Amino acid sequence: QVHLVESGGRLVQAGGSLRLSCVVSTHTNSRYSTAWFRQAPGKERNFVASISWIGGTTRYADFVKGRFTISFDNDLNTVYLQMNSLEPEDTAVYYCAAARALTLFRTDDANFWGQGTQVTVSS
Repeated sequence: QVHLVESGGRLVQAGGSLRLSCVVSTHTNSRYSTAWFRQAPGKERNFVASISWIGGTTRYADFVKGRFTISFDNDLNTVYLQMNSLEPEDTAVYYCAAARALTLFRTDDANFWGQGTQVTVSS
């Protein structure tokens, strides 16, 4: 019911910024919350940020508060993750996800996943 396509990942130096985009395509009029997760090689997939599709309520992992901002453009059906002050520890594949819920922050609760986009932060 939902197709998610991420873009924007690339190589950046520590302290730099990136904006990731996730185009959300739905086949019905159902409402979904969306979120960003990330996964480094050999590690589990971790929650980064989420936004409710109804009302725009946001939630962030502690390690990105003050640096990352999640937002959405309803006209473009696109969820963004603005990442500032990037650190080497932020290096990972970033995935967008969607769920039929008011909010999404657990990987097991995600119903749909994008293919991911690689973010590499060099030191």
